[in-house]
Amino acid sequence: MSVTVRVPAKVNVQLAVGAARPDGFHDLANVFLAVSLYDEVTATPAADGLRVTCEGPDAGQVPLDRTNLAARAAEALAARYGRAPDVHLHIAKDIPVAGGMAGGSADGAGALLACDALWGTGASREELLEICAGLGSDVPFSLVGGAALGTGRGERLAELEVGGDF
Repeated sequence: MSVTVRVPAKVNVQLAVGAARPDGFHDLANVFLAVSLYDEVTATPAADGLRVTCEGPDAGQVPLDRTNLAARAAEALAARYGRAPDVHLHIAKDIPVAGGMAGGSADGAGALLACDALWGTGASREELLEICAGLGSDVPFSLVGGAALGTGRGERLAELEVGGDF
């Protein structure tokens, strides 16, 4: 059995950056918008631990070790539920690497959703968003998609209603 999740790229429609905080981050007001450019993350059970593979135009630039956000997401979910991260994550990459479109964050969110379904953890949306926030500032939006206002480091989201074609 395997689970495949399709995750969108994003653009920042608006970004306001505040002063540096004591933790080194800046407070943000960021309007995120998901766009119709996608990666697919497939999670398949593995008996020999965590493995990441990737295909696509920029596949050679994607780390295949535990620094990959998809791998880190699987490990975080496994740790939360007291299980080994025995999974093969395959990323079909169409979101440009280092293009500012949150491709790595999308892969992290996709791996989290795929592993949640594969392992049957039944994690709540709040738990998944908490794990996402621990992985990076763009990862929560990659889980939610659509349009949203991100505040804090960008991890606190308020969904926005939008209309029209972009």
